[in-house]
Amino acid sequence: MASSRKRNAAGEVVQNGGHSSVSAKQVSNMSPGKLNDESASAEGICDVVVVGAGPAGLMLAANLVRFGIKTTIIDDRPSQTSTGRADGLQPKTIETLKQMRLADNLLKRGVRIHDICFWSSTAETPLRRTSREVHYPPVVDLLDPYILLVHQGMVEDVFLEDLQSRGVNVVRNAAFSSYSQDEGDDAAPEVLYDDLTTGNPTSIRSRYLVGCDGAHSKVRKSMGVEAEGASSEAIWGVLDGEIESDFPDLWSKAVVYSHKYGNVLCIPRERGMTRLYIELKSEDGSRLPKERATKEFVMEQARLIFQPYGLQWTSVEWFGIYQIGQRVARHFTDASQRVFIAGDASHTHSPKAAQGMNTSMHDSLNLAWKLNLAVRGLAKPHLLETYEHERRKVAQDLINFDFEHANSFHAGDPEALAQNFLKNIRFISGVGAEYTSNILNKPSLSDSPLQPGQLLTPVKATRYLDANPVDLQLDIPMLGQFRMYLICPDILQVKPFLEILCDELSTSSSTSASALSYTKKPRTQNCLDEYVRPERYLTFNNLITPTLITATPKAEFEISDLPQLLRQSPWTVYLDDCAVQNKDSKHCFEKWVGCMAGSECAVVNVRPDGYIGHLHRWDNTKDRAVDAANVVHEYYSSFLEI
Repeated sequence: MASSRKRNAAGEVVQNGGHSSVSAKQVSNMSPGKLNDESASAEGICDVVVVGAGPAGLMLAANLVRFGIKTTIIDDRPSQTSTGRADGLQPKTIETLKQMRLADNLLKRGVRIHDICFWSSTAETPLRRTSREVHYPPVVDLLDPYILLVHQGMVEDVFLEDLQSRGVNVVRNAAFSSYSQDEGDDAAPEVLYDDLTTGNPTSIRSRYLVGCDGAHSKVRKSMGVEAEGASSEAIWGVLDGEIESDFPDLWSKAVVYSHKYGNVLCIPRERGMTRLYIELKSEDGSRLPKERATKEFVMEQARLIFQPYGLQWTSVEWFGIYQIGQRVARHFTDASQRVFIAGDASHTHSPKAAQGMNTSMHDSLNLAWKLNLAVRGLAKPHLLETYEHERRKVAQDLINFDFEHANSFHAGDPEALAQNFLKNIRFISGVGAEYTSNILNKPSLSDSPLQPGQLLTPVKATRYLDANPVDLQLDIPMLGQFRMYLICPDILQVKPFLEILCDELSTSSSTSASALSYTKKPRTQNCLDEYVRPERYLTFNNLITPTLITATPKAEFEISDLPQLLRQSPWTVYLDDCAVQNKDSKHCFEKWVGCMAGSECAVVNVRPDGYIGHLHRWDNTKDRAVDAANVVHEYYSSFLEI
């Protein structure tokens, strides 16, 4: 439960990102009451405190800081992760990092896995390869059909560098202890932590608190929330190092099963390393006592499983043991909607399908843009409720998959494991993590391939202004804004409809509140923005980037022929002329909306985290254009203060 203690600690609490310093005593003496942007800014109160500087916490903080939210990150470790831990980025996570313009260094340094091999032995047959499969077969539509292997510290590096370039650093050696909060939905938490360098207890007031502090989360415990589930009795060892071996699939992902000695999952890693997950058993097949799980025992167990192939380590960078626990927190937020948990603090599972770091970062991505709008006073109260509704559902889906996957792995049945993998391939890749209906995901009246609560599938298009072919779903940078795609196969046929629709949208969308908010709390910038030019995508307002997609040839219209709303945003006008590069050679409108006549226009509203929120289509009549504008306005006004 949240603590009722108050601490008046001496010393200074530094607010990062160029914000003013506030002494802990000053913070402790501030009246808890209700907060708004003005009082928070005047008193120096932080907008969001993030506890934990792992991938989940840094993804959250990096987005919040980019959006202009005053964020403090505390972590009890003296430095970032240097070796080991999580290691695999799934296709959807790679796309997310690309849209954040943070993927390049990881793509240069990581190892890409395109196939998976299955090996097994029986009492009658020696160890042999039973099958080799494409890791991500064409049944799932992916821009990056591979896993990218990089250790957790490399992922943290990318976020830390981005944060530092915007003037924000992690407060290290800061161990969260508890938080206190007065009654009332608008009461700001007082975050209590211990400075491990000085030994002093310290406190800071914040409008929101988010615990990204791992499976044994102190934030979750302070909330009084239990993680429900069970642990397997199986113990596994994990080794990262350079290996010399005559095993032929050392540079593929490989599942190796010995009928006598157990299982190994073999994964190639950056810098010529290999990671092995090794099932540990006693000689009689019983559960191994943890005290026997030394590095030498684990290495010998791996050698036995790989027989007749040899294994010799030339170096070992990281070693650990773990026991599988599959748990989901009962709640991801407290009753006040001021305290949240994300990542391993809210769900845990086995590491063998490379889901933990990926799911955790997407928890944070889901929460970041919602907190941004809430801090700015642009969100209606029930917007934040959707975080738990959406991410707890994904966590439970993950636990259900992981239970079946881990059991197939443990049973040593390569055929069952391969079938389980194929059945869940969309979910494993990240694109199959879907949301059910809520105020953000409005059921569509259109019979389209994609529906609200799903992610956009990859498509190629040509950017009108500079004739560059682009990945349409990633071309607009992630700035905390919605994307509104107007899809018109033939703009010449629907020009009157498009004119009325755009005029109505411009008239009905009040921008004064968001403009004032972003004047007071501008998005942060770094040197990369000179190249990204984020202002190109915010010409309409700070909440929505309007976009036109059309199959009409470039020679048949000019930007100046378009409605004012679209003339303001010329960098987001695209030609749907790259069908030959798309899966099944389909146009964008076919892949996203379905077959459309030239007289039709569709609107696809995409949330800041890349999920479709609302999709609808209309034919070409004046009355329908007004109706279309009303439907779009009704969608946004259901959760935004506009």
